[in-house]
Amino acid sequence: MRHRFLLSMIGFLVMTLLLVCQSAAAEFSVAVKNLTNGSYFTPLLITAHDARTHLFETGEAASASLRAMAEGGNIAGLAAMVGGADADTIENPAGGLLGPGESVSNVFLDTDRTRNRFLSIVAMILPTNDGFVGLDALRIPIFPGTYKYFLVGYDAGTEANDERITGGGLPGQAGIPDAPGGDGGFDGTGVTAAETNTAVHVHRGILGDDDPAGGKSDLNRTIHRWLNPVAEVTIKVHHRRYGGR
Repeated sequence: MRHRFLLSMIGFLVMTLLLVCQSAAAEFSVAVKNLTNGSYFTPLLITAHDARTHLFETGEAASASLRAMAEGGNIAGLAAMVGGADADTIENPAGGLLGPGESVSNVFLDTDRTRNRFLSIVAMILPTNDGFVGLDALRIPIFPGTYKYFLVGYDAGTEANDERITGGGLPGQAGIPDAPGGDGGFDGTGVTAAETNTAVHVHRGILGDDDPAGGKSDLNRTIHRWLNPVAEVTIKVHHRRYGGR
């Protein structure tokens, strides 16, 4: 009798541990939509992480990894900060640029909810000098449902927004890498040569002009100009999980 009781208790404890281990994970999906008229997002980085991690923080100087992403679309350094691609970090889910009006959806993350309870998203905005779309450490909802958020464009504060297309993209190399829509100009003299705010801040948007072969800007104000928000994020939590508050 006692033997059967002990076996029953052991079985109960094993089942309890399995349930706790399973419930400590959280499966949810993320969708990102580009809301701009003529801007593109470089490869996205979508990651669930702990409370201490921040890919960027407004009012603070950009890290070298953030600068590389904001000036040239290189997400490798930021991905390394969160341990690289795995169940809770997805790199380049769109398989390249995310164009105006385009969406990437059903990006599934399966994460340890007792630790990685925060979501961050980043990508460079083209054509800009050092502009990026970003979500900084959003607390992931724990209740099943669909949640929508609107993201603004940020300025990394690492490069003057001269709005000149030069093919530049490496950190410290002035100019915009490219206008992916093939609608950029050339021979602009530059909107500015310096910025007063060198910390991460909300982007002022594109000024542009209507002179494709000169003027101050190589960007077209009727195509590339944007106002916030620049992206919509939809999170779908598929079932409630233990371990979140």
